[in-house]
Amino acid sequence: MPTLERLRADHADALLAFERENREYFTRSIPDRGDAYFTPAGFAARHEALLAEQDAGICHFHVVLDGDGSLVGRVNLMDVAYASAELGYRIGEQAAGKGVATAAVAEVCRVAATAYGLTSLVAVTTLDNLASRTVLERNAFTAVEDTTVGGRPGIRYLRSPLGH
Repeated sequence: MPTLERLRADHADALLAFERENREYFTRSIPDRGDAYFTPAGFAARHEALLAEQDAGICHFHVVLDGDGSLVGRVNLMDVAYASAELGYRIGEQAAGKGVATAAVAEVCRVAATAYGLTSLVAVTTLDNLASRTVLERNAFTAVEDTTVGGRPGIRYLRSPLGH
């Protein structure tokens, strides 16, 4: 079973390695972060910015660890406002299709309600990302409207309330 850890400064090296290892895999379904993100200096600056946002209560970032303690994914709650946030997640290619995303999203929903006091989450994905849509639907998210994601047809999901 995967575990979540709140993002910390000491996750930086493992997180950069994870992002580099899965860059090509992720760009199959989401826009690339750009070359500067993957440089040591660019990544360090971005990591520090994320930690500052987290300290300010704007976002809650998490890493997903497998049973061996290896970083296999990320699950984030962004733009916290009015007891709601936007859910985003990415699971590495080696852990994909093994229930890791479903379990990690379930856990972040629990943490969002109990530790962060959130009552609802929204998420968006492309229509053709069936794996992501399945993860959301297995976690009691309901499709609420059509949207676009990176210029592609997408769908917005809502989970409210979080307590069940």
